Amino acid sequence: MNIFINGRLLLALVLACYSAFSWAGLVTTIAKIKPSIVAVGSYHPTGSPRSVFSGTGFVVGDGSLVVTNYHVVPSDLNPTKREQLVIFVGKGSQPKVYDAKVIASDRVHDLAVLKIEGIKLTPLRLGNDKAIQEGQSIAFTGYPIGAVLGLYAATHTGIISAITPIATPQISSAQLTPQMLKQLRKPYQVFQLDATAYPGNSGSPVYNTDTGQVIGVINKVFIQGSREAAITNPSGISYAIPIRYVKALLK
Repeated sequence: MNIFINGRLLLALVLACYSAFSWAGLVTTIAKIKPSIVAVGSYHPTGSPRSVFSGTGFVVGDGSLVVTNYHVVPSDLNPTKREQLVIFVGKGSQPKVYDAKVIASDRVHDLAVLKIEGIKLTPLRLGNDKAIQEGQSIAFTGYPIGAVLGLYAATHTGIISAITPIATPQISSAQLTPQMLKQLRKPYQVFQLDATAYPGNSGSPVYNTDTGQVIGVINKVFIQGSREAAITNPSGISYAIPIRYVKALLK
């Protein structure tokens, strides 16, 4: 009996130590990730408000490139009114604003690469998503509620709950939209996450909690709209685009 009790205590102690070690590692990883997280939006010199938040992005490459979702990039900017695509850098209610331009885009995978003017930031390392397995621990950092209270990057954790095609066949052909038909002809796999992302998280990096290497990009609108178009009340499941498509775009 004493051996059994001691064995249970030892197991509990080992699990507690492992849990503490894991969280300590995540704390360190988040501290390294945050300086590379930026907000994407637009600046209107004569508008009210002047700054408009669209989504999250993260720095890669030489420190002057930002990856985000294509749908996050404002599409209705008026150059005659000096409306400009910008990147917001910093924390709180008065972040620094830098002009940006789109230098590459991939509408199929809903990705865009932006070039920042006037500053270089700390880039994130891109990992290998081909080795990803279901059940693997992940985290993502971004701006889930935008800039309502200022820019304060938040981190969510979870696991890869499934690796699944972006579009799934419906029960009847009447439920298929033209976009879903196009995706079914040439489907690609995405990561389904057991973690809650919000619209402002679109463009956030999904990374390995131990190494900080980016394995995917949160997509809250494009993918969810494709997979859950036939659901009356969307489940709120989160998805991420594998980083391999970012690497291809950067080339």
